[in-house]
Amino acid sequence: MPLPRKVAELNKVGLNRVTTPISRYLPGFGLVTHRGRRSGKEYRTPVNVFRVEGGFTIALTYGTDSDWVKNVLAAGECRIHTRGRTHHCTAPRLFHDESRTGMPSVVRQILARTGVSDFMSLTTVGEDD
Repeated sequence: MPLPRKVAELNKVGLNRVTTPISRYLPGFGLVTHRGRRSGKEYRTPVNVFRVEGGFTIALTYGTDSDWVKNVLAAGECRIHTRGRTHHCTAPRLFHDESRTGMPSVVRQILARTGVSDFMSLTTVGEDD
């Protein structure tokens, strides 16, 4: 069970405003740049992102029904800004992993305690920086 939607809404108006400017530089964090499915507007969403061979894995702390997840799936691509670099990513794929394989040990423990076991994998096709 991911974090409740109420927490997501509070983060959207509060915590995200604080974390967005610094999330692209901190280990384990990043920004997903994506386009709205209907509006076409560009959005930036802070996420927990981890480098894996050939791309990235994002922990879906609010589940698979978040708008940004639907936007990335619909577009089939996004940009990940992390550790001071920007990566063009494609082939988004959702997966469920109760063991949280591939996550750093401390992150695996935090995700287990918060009930997060859904993830998005992305393939890196280029780097902008």
